[in-house]
Amino acid sequence: MNQPAPYQPTTTAGTVHYPTPIPTPAPMVPVQPGHIPAVQSVVLPDGRVVTGYAIEPTKPEPVTKPLVSRTAVNIALGGVGFAAVCGGLLMLTTFIAALTALITQLIILAAVIFGGFIAVQLFAGTQGATTVNIRKAVIKRNHFHG
Repeated sequence: MNQPAPYQPTTTAGTVHYPTPIPTPAPMVPVQPGHIPAVQSVVLPDGRVVTGYAIEPTKPEPVTKPLVSRTAVNIALGGVGFAAVCGGLLMLTTFIAALTALITQLIILAAVIFGGFIAVQLFAGTQGATTVNIRKAVIKRNHFHG
């Protein structure tokens, strides 16, 4: 029997990349801010003194008024939406009217067919029927006189 050849990895030429060491960072040197805020002291009503930096209140950004009011934009969008819906509403009412006409015609057709069937039954001859004459019966003293 033939034995498979032992596995031998194939070697291909390629480039090898070696990691580049990161230089050690420079030591951190504390830097003072460009200006030192003023220290304030406040005397409380009970005589204690509180000292700290003054905090400037944040100033809100100026509010710019839009060129068109929001209400006007909403009204315009409502008008556009209504105009888009009108076509659908018109088609819906047309569909309902057509469906009503179809149902009316089907009811009339059923009445004509059913009425014709009844007319044929009434006006057809009595072929194969049995005629029974009914006479006036007289009952006297619990006795039938026919």
